[in-house]
Amino acid sequence: MSNFVNGFSKKKKLEKIDWIISNHFHNNKKAKDILFSYLNDDKSIQNLHDEFIENTITNFYLPFAVAPNFLINNKYYTVPMAIEESSIVAAASKTAKFWSKLGGFKTEVLSAEKVGQIHFFYNGPFKKIESFFRKIKKDIIKDLNPITSNMEKRGGGISSLELIDMSEKINCYYQIFAKFNTIDSMGANFINSCLEKVTEVFKFYIEEKKFLDGSSEKINFLMSILSNYTPNCLVRASVNCKVDDLEKNNGGLKDKKFIQNFIDAVKISKVDTFRAVTHNKGIMNGIDSVVIATGNDFRSVEAGIHSYASKDGNYSGLSDAYVKNDIFYFDLTIPLSLGTVGGLTKLHPLVSWAHDLLGNPSANELMQIISAVGLAQNFAALKSLVTTGIQKGHMKMHLLNILNQLGANQIQKIRAVEYFKAKNVSYKNVREFLNKG
Repeated sequence: MSNFVNGFSKKKKLEKIDWIISNHFHNNKKAKDILFSYLNDDKSIQNLHDEFIENTITNFYLPFAVAPNFLINNKYYTVPMAIEESSIVAAASKTAKFWSKLGGFKTEVLSAEKVGQIHFFYNGPFKKIESFFRKIKKDIIKDLNPITSNMEKRGGGISSLELIDMSEKINCYYQIFAKFNTIDSMGANFINSCLEKVTEVFKFYIEEKKFLDGSSEKINFLMSILSNYTPNCLVRASVNCKVDDLEKNNGGLKDKKFIQNFIDAVKISKVDTFRAVTHNKGIMNGIDSVVIATGNDFRSVEAGIHSYASKDGNYSGLSDAYVKNDIFYFDLTIPLSLGTVGGLTKLHPLVSWAHDLLGNPSANELMQIISAVGLAQNFAALKSLVTTGIQKGHMKMHLLNILNQLGANQIQKIRAVEYFKAKNVSYKNVREFLNKG
């Protein structure tokens, strides 16, 4: 327990760093220098970053890139992407350019409903509390006006408030199930504030109207929280073209053979969970990159989308592909709960810059942009898998990472890039190339 510490959060940043270096790195100067090398020289920016979360000691950087040529609903976008994995941005860019020549991506928001729940236990009859809730519901919504009025002026607010009987799953368990429209805000704080106010007002009416029957009936309000599962906050992205308009040669496969292999790969993701997880991870490569770059909550997005992939009882691939009347169709429908106001969208300078790059989109527009990137990423991965294999392109992009790991200088990097244009890239092969001088 020698590394146990009291009052760490109360220490100044330099004191935290000194404690960490002393107790975990044996006062290693290099370990300390690494932390300082990632601090921002602009003190105002560094102070801003220090206040985003607790116990900050430095900054953790991700590469920030752009993918141009995304034609979405007849409008071109240059899309910001923050990600660490090789080949993702290149694949998105290549696919965007490819589909821009075939009409681009078509997207639409199908619905924008978000959800919150109040979980509570009540040991009385359901019909009694159901009747009581029905009588006071309008009063509860009216009492929420101080919280909801600004959102309502923008066209949002609470769209419904319902009592749900869950007692067959857990004895005496009930929910107040609320639906919201939060417009351009992701809405977590708004939803949670509303739910906590509903709980407070519900408790008040229970006391005021003496709802409980003596000591035999009890209500325990357990928790009030939004749900990150938003199956009615949906966006759809699609591409289509004539079969004859696809590339004439895809890794040696003619159009019809390529398309059939592509469709079969998608079908496999629908029935095999092992494949479905990797299939959807490829989609999330694109989605998460833009979600992070635009200051949104990628953990929430991940949880919601993967839950949606299991909505029919089995985890399956999220995209669909088929041919109809000699037209190839490829589409993706996913839940996306995003915000373009609040949070870090204006507070983080680079996030704000990313929104400016996209033309300061609304939440609905950002949903459509991100869904298109997810579909593009999926197309690129499937195209590689059923033609040349995933490693050929991926390892080419990974070459610089290997060279950096092996300590190659700039001249060696230039020579290696040229040499491996026609060679297989592997750690072993790159090391042998460098050893040959």
